Parts: sequence; structure tokens; C-alpha cells
Amino acid sequence: MQERIKRNYEAAKEQYAQHGIDVDEVLNRLEKIKISMHCWQGDDVRGFLNKDQDLTGGISVTGNYPGAASTPDELRTDLEKAFSLIPGKHKVNLHAIYADTDEKVELDQLQPKHFQKWVDWAKEQGLGMDFNPTCFSHEKSKDGFTLSHPDAEIRRFWIDHCKASRKIGAYIGEELGQTCVTNVWVPDGFKDVPVDRMAPRQRLKDSLDEVFAEELNPAYNLDAVESKLFGIGSEAYVVGSHEFYMGYGIRNNKLICLDAGHFHPTEVISNKLSSLALFADGILLHVSRPMRWDSDHVVTLDDELIEIGRELVRGDLLGKTHIGLDFFDASINRVAAWVIGTRNTIKALLRGMLDPIDTLKKAELEGDYTTRLALTEEFKSYPFGAVWDYYCEKMGVPVREEWLADVKTYENEVLLKRGV
Repeated sequence: MQERIKRNYEAAKEQYAQHGIDVDEVLNRLEKIKISMHCWQGDDVRGFLNKDQDLTGGISVTGNYPGAASTPDELRTDLEKAFSLIPGKHKVNLHAIYADTDEKVELDQLQPKHFQKWVDWAKEQGLGMDFNPTCFSHEKSKDGFTLSHPDAEIRRFWIDHCKASRKIGAYIGEELGQTCVTNVWVPDGFKDVPVDRMAPRQRLKDSLDEVFAEELNPAYNLDAVESKLFGIGSEAYVVGSHEFYMGYGIRNNKLICLDAGHFHPTEVISNKLSSLALFADGILLHVSRPMRWDSDHVVTLDDELIEIGRELVRGDLLGKTHIGLDFFDASINRVAAWVIGTRNTIKALLRGMLDPIDTLKKAELEGDYTTRLALTEEFKSYPFGAVWDYYCEKMGVPVREEWLADVKTYENEVLLKRGV
């Protein structure tokens, strides 16, 4: 098997080299890219602080596949299994509700010590971490408003929670020696058409100004803001719209998060990257698969994911873009969902790197659209799979679908025994 993988790889290298593509260098570049894998796929966005609280904020997870993690240790074990099947060293994206502590603590009182076990584990695993305040599934968010709430006391609670989250993010970044991206998303909005669209957005702006007032070392923490088009319970109006956060992020030097499911069904984020990159200091991606809008399906290697990968490579945007995943599916094995989605995201980046970019750009600049189309189509059948197989073999993870048997064994030996 190993000899065949090597032989196929060498043959593929020759084909790509005819177009000036150094495949060995491509794999060196790919190895340096970190994907932030979201912890909330492992337990259906329950967390550990308020795990009995109903999901709110327009979030819904369907399915009852056995084996969901119910403790921090279980979740970390599941993450380890997933990472063992994914090439490269990556990051874990953590929400505030995943604090690992025996202390009864409210969101606005969270401190770095409540995440020390996560930090220690990440160090042992050689992983980075990102962070998110959790502005949903809480008593003080049940009416659909947080940072833009008309009640100053409730608004204060969420401001303090977001401020605490930034400090936790900065601590994580310093401890791990890898920049932590702390992303703020709030579900605030109206189910029906509001009379006053301005006032909630003014309150949100003022709250964010206070949240971000303290300067933190960008080597340890980078702030991001995330928009949404609409949600369950906020169908008519979302306070933090794309226009709001694009303006806020550019003016205040914050990363602007583009979530693949947070736009109109006819929009794609691959077409937004080049425009945003010209004006924003940085971009955060939440890679998801919106089926009939923001349904957060497991990422597949579909046309849009491939186009996102191409755009990041062709536009030379990887240096200013932070790539994270955001989906949750409880109808299939949760570890498998992580593996499928993360491997597909890496595949999309590899596909983009294996395109004859310089040749295509030259043809386009010269008006030779025939060559542009012909090469684009022919490269769809180039031996990308042989390069991917070699990369997995080189990185010490299963090749192709071999990983599935490992997940099935883990399911029988670990997941199915939980709660028994």
C-alpha cells in the first residue's frame, strides 16, 4: 500500500510540475495551516456550565445518535480521537459554556482558571485554541436580546461576560504561544418587523465599544465580530447584521467573521473574501454547509467549499484569514462528523494550491478566456487524490476511508458504553 501511494504521488508530481507546480512545496505550505475545530459538535452545543438549559438563540441540534460527550474529559477524549485521524496540528474552538470547573460560576464571572484544564490539555496535545463568549442558552437571553438589550442591567451582564471572555482568550494565547481568536456573536433580533431599527444597533455599538475598550496584546488575542442574516425568532430583523459588523470591524480593526450559513441562500462567502480583504485587518471564517440556509450541516467537499479554498489561495489570503468550522449534527457519529468536515476543509485548500494559478491569471489578463476555461476544467481530473493520499500517509493518519474503521471501533469500545 505504501509503495503504491508513493508511486502514485511521484506520477502526480510529474503531471503538476508540467505546469510549474511544486507539489512538495505545496504540502509544506499546507502543513502550516491550522483549522480551528469546534468543540460543540461533540455534545450538541450543551456545554458544562448550564447543560440542562434549553438551547436558545435560534440554535437547534437534531438527532439522537448515541455517545455524546457529557463531561469535559469525555469531550477531550473524543477530540483526541478525531485529531488522530486528521493530518496536521490544528486548534480547538471553545465556547465559554465549556468551562471545566467544579465551582458554580456565572458567565460574567468566568476567569482563566476555569479553563486551566483545557489549556494544560492543549499544551500536551500541541494544539492551539480559540474562544467564544456564549451569549445564548441562558436565562438572561431568553427574550432574544443580549448586548443590545433595552434593560441596562441585563446588558451589563453580557458586557461583563464578553470582557471576561477576552481576558480568557488572551490568557489562552499567551499560555499556548499561539494567537487565540475570540469571536463575539449575539442572537439579538425581532421575530416581526420592528418600528425602531436604529436604537438596538446603537446599544449594540455602545456595548461593543465597552467590551473592546481594554487593549489586549494582539499576539495573544485577536477580536472578531460575527453577523447573521436571520434566525429562528429573529426572522424579520437581526441587530448585528453583516453591514453593521462590516462597518464596525473595519472602523475598529476587528476581524470580521464570515459564516457560510449566515447569508441569503443565493449568496456565497467565497465571492465576498476578496472585497473584504481589501479593507479589513483580518477575516475569520466559519466553514459550514447551509442546506436551505443556516442549518449547519457537516462540511462536504462541495462546489462552495472548493471555491472558498481556491479564493483563499488565489487571493493570497491565508496569511490574514483564520479558518474555523461550525456545524453540529447529532444524527451521525459525532467524531466522524469532525473528521469528515475537517479533512474536507483541508482538501479544499489543497485543491486550491494545486491549480495552475499563475498560468490562469496570465491567460485572464491577456483576455484568453478559452485557455482559462479549458485549464480550469481539465485540472478537475488531475490526480489530486494521489497527492492527498500521500499527504495523509506522510502525516501519519489513515489514508482515504481507512479512518472509518477506527471510528467504528472507538464507537463500540467507548461511545456506546456511555450512560450504560
